[in-house]
Amino acid sequence: MLSFLSRVPTGLRLAPLLLLATCSRPTAESQAPVPPAVDAHAVLKQQLVANYAALVHTNYQDALQAALNLQEAVKAFLANPSEEKLSVAKERWLASRVPYLQSEAYRFYDGPIDDVNGPEGLLNAWPMDERYVDYVVGFPSSGIIADTTRYPELTKKLLRALNEKDGEANIATGFHAVEFLLWGQDLSETGPGARPYTDFVRGRADFAERRALYLSLTVAMLVEDLQYLVDAWAPDAADNYRAGFVASDRALDHILEGVGRLCGAELAGERMAVPMATREQEDEQSCFSDNTHMDVLMNARALNNVYRGRYETLAGKAHDGPGLEDLMGVVNADLNRRVLAQLESVMQSCAAIPVPFDRAVQEDASRPAVQTAIDDLRTLTRLFVEVAGALDITLNLEA
Repeated sequence: MLSFLSRVPTGLRLAPLLLLATCSRPTAESQAPVPPAVDAHAVLKQQLVANYAALVHTNYQDALQAALNLQEAVKAFLANPSEEKLSVAKERWLASRVPYLQSEAYRFYDGPIDDVNGPEGLLNAWPMDERYVDYVVGFPSSGIIADTTRYPELTKKLLRALNEKDGEANIATGFHAVEFLLWGQDLSETGPGARPYTDFVRGRADFAERRALYLSLTVAMLVEDLQYLVDAWAPDAADNYRAGFVASDRALDHILEGVGRLCGAELAGERMAVPMATREQEDEQSCFSDNTHMDVLMNARALNNVYRGRYETLAGKAHDGPGLEDLMGVVNADLNRRVLAQLESVMQSCAAIPVPFDRAVQEDASRPAVQTAIDDLRTLTRLFVEVAGALDITLNLEA
């Protein structure tokens, strides 16, 4: 899965450039003005931005397809609940996280994912107070599902309105709401949650039909929100976000903002340093499924994808084009080598975190491995600041 890390840059992927204008006088037959010399850096930046936009679209297409695969499995499970079909739905949820987490490098610059109308909070908000949605130990009738008085009819519009209402932990939608509905509360020290499939069988559990409807609605919303992002980055559209992005003189600033903030404040900070400090299971991202180690690893891969201009699709096809490594190979080859080496270190240290993550941050023997990954990410964040400086871009990041 990580074979792409051994890729060595093969040089610039540039079409031949006209470097010198002709010095001869224009003849009577040719009165066109002499074209100026082409700015090789400017051309490469344009190619980098265009490739980034194509990479984003490809990644979101994968995320959408994975969500559709999840929806198919959930529909089959709810039509005739069984332990086997629940297991398939869980596997599809895990698979859906692989492309989505790689897309998180396209955040943090008010793009379509997280501008004022963006669906990020509806897609991936966490940590989640489980009691806001469904029962937990000691509270058998808690949550939206059991509250038939205030919420007699469950709809997508209602759930969107309830998401993060009256508190950031009041998560009603998105990947982690689906995760909780599939796995249930995690009461194990060594494994994930173990919700019985009978929770969705009428007559075998309280509110089984409402729980099934809730699961169906939340998965449908995942599909809708990911389709919105695919459309926003679709090529050949005159008025979507992508059209404005590739024409913007701040596109490169946004690209660096995305990887820099994911690397530092988000991944090294919120997602890793916070649970390291608290040692609390509730502070890890995917606490119900014990999938947090993959959350970390796929976010680290996202940093590699953007810097290298490369993404491997779910079908195993490599999307490859000019990336930051190509531009920096020309602008500052030494800095480029240091960034590439640090990206390798980040992938290795993130892959070395013991599983499950919630035990890794609690047990003294495994905490150093988590800290090493955090330190590597902070070093990479500082290098991204250097890259920005080399490109005359101001990037104020928390490392």
